[in-house]
Amino acid sequence: MRRRFIAAIAVVTLLVLLVQDVPLAFYLHQNEQNKIVGTLQRDALVLAGRSQSALWNPSATNTKALSGLAAAYRKNGGARIVIVDGAGKALITSDDDQAKVGQSYSNRPEIAAALKGQIVQGSRYSETLKESLLYVAVPVYNGDQILGAIRLTYPEKVVSDAVNNQIWVLALVALTTLILAGIAGSIFARGVTKRLKDLEESTQRLADGNLGARADDEHGAPELRALARSFNVMGSRLEALIEQQRAFASDASHQLRTPLTALRLRLEKAAELIETDPVAAAERLSAAEAEADRLGNIIEGLLMLSRTESSAVPVETFDVAQLVRSRVDYWQPLADESSVTLSYDGPDSALGLAVPTAVEQIVDNFLDNSLSVSPRNSVLIVRVSVDRDGVLLSVLDEGPGLSAQECLRAFDRFWRSSSATPGSGLGLSIVAQLAAASGARAELRPRVPLGLEARVLFSPPRA
Repeated sequence: MRRRFIAAIAVVTLLVLLVQDVPLAFYLHQNEQNKIVGTLQRDALVLAGRSQSALWNPSATNTKALSGLAAAYRKNGGARIVIVDGAGKALITSDDDQAKVGQSYSNRPEIAAALKGQIVQGSRYSETLKESLLYVAVPVYNGDQILGAIRLTYPEKVVSDAVNNQIWVLALVALTTLILAGIAGSIFARGVTKRLKDLEESTQRLADGNLGARADDEHGAPELRALARSFNVMGSRLEALIEQQRAFASDASHQLRTPLTALRLRLEKAAELIETDPVAAAERLSAAEAEADRLGNIIEGLLMLSRTESSAVPVETFDVAQLVRSRVDYWQPLADESSVTLSYDGPDSALGLAVPTAVEQIVDNFLDNSLSVSPRNSVLIVRVSVDRDGVLLSVLDEGPGLSAQECLRAFDRFWRSSSATPGSGLGLSIVAQLAAASGARAELRPRVPLGLEARVLFSPPRA
């Protein structure tokens, strides 16, 4: 993996260098050529000015002076110079090749154009010199009269050599950059691949059943730390989910064993007595029916806990007061049958955050527990109050109550204050789970002298 990573960095760096340096090389070549052509044009115009008198009055003295000027320019500047008269005949050359003096250059396109008054420049291949040349040709004027022309030529190879030297420098810089990128990429790849390898090993440990496997989220690149944190969150949630399933299976097997055994024994006893003692057999069947109801309640409670633990439902804004009043009205007939005074105390409206059906289920569980322990002619109050912390739901009964230690344990699964207490022991566990899913907090508080206050604080709506 590290080699592939380094190779990828090298390829990307090379592509960047090519995209950058190839156009730059063309630019350098064009710039160097333009610079030389510009210099030739400037020199040609200067020489044209100095050649005017010699071409106007072609005396031996003027011709000799002009020849010396051309030779000096050739020696200092490196460009070849040809000066022709108005007919295109060579008067001066800077190559000391006297055979060319007097030769007609009128067939040269650049000379012909200059003799027509044009300033021309460009490049062409010289069959005589067997090389490419840059040239500039300018006319020599005397007023409106064209006396002749001057042509300067320069080997294009000089331009290529100058550009090649710069390209070699660029290539050296590019090679150095590529080497440094490879070194930096190797160092970076070592760190990245090591973190990825560690993450891969953590993933494998988790896949092998090690639910405590976690990745290092404190070191490495920010993206790798974020990936490691996401992996750790996933691992924690997976561990919690599996632990919940294990707890569910353990609780279910433990709590269902006793009622199933009792149900089987009662049915067996009823089968034995059905012919000899039908009344006793009916009693056994009635007890078996009650045991089956208890078994159904336990199963329903376990399924409810499993659903609330495994699902992540977003909270919504509900009118807690309105929902609580509706549940109080629902439980009122049962309270009347039990000779318990059930009343609501609170505002007409109180908005709080909860998951759907949480408020109703919490009130139902509180009232079910309170009515089952409330003595006759006692008072049961359902209260809703609002403050800056949120919406507080309280159910206050006058039953036997619980100790402070028992209030803490009451939310544990299957916990009951005594074996004689009716129920499955799952109601308050469901309340705690629904409250946690709603971002609320559930608790029990002893009342003085007797009774219990069951309460849940719902968060206020978001602004």
